[in-house]
Amino acid sequence: MVKGFCAITGLTLVVLSACSPAGHLAERAATSAAAAPGPAGNSAVTAGAPEPGVSPAAAAAAAAAATVTITAVGDMMLGNTPYLPPDPGAYLGTVEPVLRRGVQVVFGNLEGTLTTSVTGKCGARSRPGCFAFRDPPGYARYFKQAGFTILGDANNHSFDFGANGQAQTVQAIHAAGLAQTGLPGQVTLVTANGIKVAFVAFAPYTWDANLLDLPAARALIRQAGREADVVAVYMHAGAEGSGAAHVTGRDEYYLGEDRGNAEAFAHMAIDAGASLVIASGPHVLRGMQFYKHRLIAYSLGNFAGYRNFSTDGDLADSVILRVTLSSAGQFERARIYPIQLTGEGRPVPGGGAITLAARLAREDFGASAARIRPSGVIEAP
Repeated sequence: MVKGFCAITGLTLVVLSACSPAGHLAERAATSAAAAPGPAGNSAVTAGAPEPGVSPAAAAAAAAAATVTITAVGDMMLGNTPYLPPDPGAYLGTVEPVLRRGVQVVFGNLEGTLTTSVTGKCGARSRPGCFAFRDPPGYARYFKQAGFTILGDANNHSFDFGANGQAQTVQAIHAAGLAQTGLPGQVTLVTANGIKVAFVAFAPYTWDANLLDLPAARALIRQAGREADVVAVYMHAGAEGSGAAHVTGRDEYYLGEDRGNAEAFAHMAIDAGASLVIASGPHVLRGMQFYKHRLIAYSLGNFAGYRNFSTDGDLADSVILRVTLSSAGQFERARIYPIQLTGEGRPVPGGGAITLAARLAREDFGASAARIRPSGVIEAP
């Protein structure tokens, strides 16, 4: 197992990589000042000694009362080389205040690569129906600038430019001071507000942590639970498009690919110890459900995609999800903020996403549906 640390603003990051696929980046990170060697030569986050005069009981009570807030969005890319936004640094400007509000951990799915490679899955000339997404590696800083702290790259586009493109993407994310998760066997730890949070991200592909391999996925989530107080699981699952807004409870397919059974996987993840399950991939909003008092957001839709995602109809509806969990991973509160994509795929506040998400939750999950108020506040049934 390779373990490494790097410091990112407001957080301590640890990457636990049980294995790396052949040819993938062997992750190494500089040890931060917040880290110290743990037992048996392993590395561990040093939480810090109690304040002088504070009893162990009082310190324990304060820790129990602590919470962590996770903000999450769905699929995002800032264009597709050579079709890039004219001012990429300002592209997320209208939603930045929402992302940064009370920022602790902010997660998004990077639907593509950050690479200079030109050898992609579509060949030298793009074939009809073949999409290979890439942005310049330096674009990672624009996600950092907008408030993101961790990016997931478990999806069908993270290997568009092969192992070299995937490795360069991971390097670019780390170089920008961001955490990354989604490789096979990878658990990524961040510490926020004194609480360890583990992120594991899955997609139905061998170049990612594979959600179709349920025994391996279950084992990885359980490993995450041994490493952290709170476990956040991301899944890139389900069919795509306007016709895929409903969770079916069955295996879903798109372009002949098995995209998994989203509901079965999410329930398995919680049974294995997940505190929260978030998802995207269908490119459309889906409903939300509570299972064993844990929140599942089945698809947060698209979040940003300059000219590379369709924005017709409900494909333009998106949300920013904010969830607060206790130090033990229990649900405390949550809210969604409505986002609408412009014709060029830029996210702006507003739109009818709250109403849509509430309806889909009721239709798909009945008694276990998340209760989504007109304000966007989410309540357990």
